[in-house]
Amino acid sequence: MNMKSHIKNTFFIAAAIVTLLAGGCSKDYFDIQPDNLVSVDEIFANRGQTERWWAGLFTNIPDIWDQPYNFTYSITSDEMDASNWTNPGINSGAINADGTPSNFTALYERIRLCSIFLERIDGNQEIQSLENGSQLIQYYKGDARFLRAYYYWLMMKQLGPVVIAPLKPAEPEDDFQIPRSSWDECVNFVIGQIDSAILDLPVDHYIGGTTTVDGTQVGRINQMIALAVKSQILLYHASPLYNGNTELADFRNLDGKQLFNQSYDASRWQTAAQASKQAIDLAEGQGKKLFKVSNADPFRAAFLSVRNLYWDGWSSEGIWLRPSSAITDWESSTAPRSTQGTAYNGLAATQELVDDYRMSDGTSIDGNSMYREDKYVTEASSYYVAGTNIMYTAREPRFYANITFNGSVNPAVAKTGANNARVEFFNTGTSGKAGAPRDWPKTGYTARKNIHPTFSIDPAVNVSRPAMLIRLAELYLNYAEALNESDPGNAAILTYLNAVRTRAGLPALAAGLSQSEMRKQIRLERRIELCFEGHRYFDVRRWKIPAQADSHQGGAFYGMNMDAGTSLSDPAFHTRVIAFTRTTWQRRYYFMPYGQNEMDRNKQLVQFPGY
Repeated sequence: MNMKSHIKNTFFIAAAIVTLLAGGCSKDYFDIQPDNLVSVDEIFANRGQTERWWAGLFTNIPDIWDQPYNFTYSITSDEMDASNWTNPGINSGAINADGTPSNFTALYERIRLCSIFLERIDGNQEIQSLENGSQLIQYYKGDARFLRAYYYWLMMKQLGPVVIAPLKPAEPEDDFQIPRSSWDECVNFVIGQIDSAILDLPVDHYIGGTTTVDGTQVGRINQMIALAVKSQILLYHASPLYNGNTELADFRNLDGKQLFNQSYDASRWQTAAQASKQAIDLAEGQGKKLFKVSNADPFRAAFLSVRNLYWDGWSSEGIWLRPSSAITDWESSTAPRSTQGTAYNGLAATQELVDDYRMSDGTSIDGNSMYREDKYVTEASSYYVAGTNIMYTAREPRFYANITFNGSVNPAVAKTGANNARVEFFNTGTSGKAGAPRDWPKTGYTARKNIHPTFSIDPAVNVSRPAMLIRLAELYLNYAEALNESDPGNAAILTYLNAVRTRAGLPALAAGLSQSEMRKQIRLERRIELCFEGHRYFDVRRWKIPAQADSHQGGAFYGMNMDAGTSLSDPAFHTRVIAFTRTTWQRRYYFMPYGQNEMDRNKQLVQFPGY
């Protein structure tokens, strides 16, 4: 068997195991081993079993569309609410070490499996004897070393500075009393591991002897993915939460070791900019580009570009793709009840997010003469019906691609009847509060992004597609942000920021903005372009703005009045009310707690202050 076919076959196993074991632990993985292969020695002497082990290393890569129950960052930020169904403890203030939302235990388990794999794989003579077997092992080692670093990075985003286990798999007699490494030490460790992995990884996985990307290798780690993750890590490392954060001066190990550097280092932004540009250059060199749809109507072209990106554009814009995704659950949870088969209609977008979408000319709704909340349109459009409130008209294309509002055209296949072809969120409407005990959005809006227009629950119509964990637009925004902080006024800031804006149908920003105004525009662009994709929760924290009025993560959140309205144009529904309230922001919410079970075992481990 040649190497191309061999990798292809084993990667099908990887995709299957990722699907079957997502969220599982190592015990689940080993439960599927045959009875006659029970020891690690035997597993790593057998090619098939070794490759099943390798496939299992991918298990804890998150699925960003597995919302709201497993990937909960959107519903614990100012993007969405799902409190009719679930309300994580951080929203109510009930988060504690006994019920930490962090999945650090599963990540440590996967890290240990990566370390065992790296220690053992060179000894597998069955793989070594294959044609190009040594290169196959090299790629496997690159995967494992990257994933080990990536799982630490996931923990660091959740927990801050973490305990780094020895690279050599621990034995029962080893000392497990290990303190946290400092944040800087953690970053140096994961960056070092990623740099080492890059040496073993291909730029991309091609069909043998060609420059054609092998479509069966979707999700395999390559240099593009590694550099993209490195861009994200270094961007965070330069950000205020992690760079000279004197607010966390009291976060120390038991020996007094400072866990966050107290001196601001401006050079981190330059390092982050360089890393982002390196990732962009490599990706573009491999043909990656922002996905765009052509249309005679520029507004329609922008709308289709941002809407269809998730099913038509992943191969051109996607950098890191997850081959399996819970996309059907996402569509079922976000589509209105008027969808064929009756969707669940409950992932509620906040009024705060809705208000941040700009008008079609790129201006804010604040004080805008085109923006009214007390009048209704008399003519329909491709995006809404006659009778829709004017507050939802003349907005930017991404608004119509990402947000479902009262009067909008159904984003999926509608049930028969005009009332179902449009979305009715008013109280007695087809998707209103009066029609279901729990399946209604508290704010009067639902998320619309990544709902395929052919989606139907019954009959079931689901367009399968990978999830883009990282895409080129994120790298553009990473670079623009890091460059604005390290070299304000650099022309490349606008080049990359405007590339994202103009793809989305907004006019390009002109030169001459101050650094602070540019910072505001970059942050707003991330807010809108990357919404519901798992970034906002971390962005507001790393910028240290979760208590500010325009980015608040606690207190009252607003929406339309779901308790009122008997018609599409009823003013009683189109009234801003408090839709739900979360606990007041506290400093401890910057990070999740380590679990109390780990605190009890490891006496050198200090808890984040406040837990």
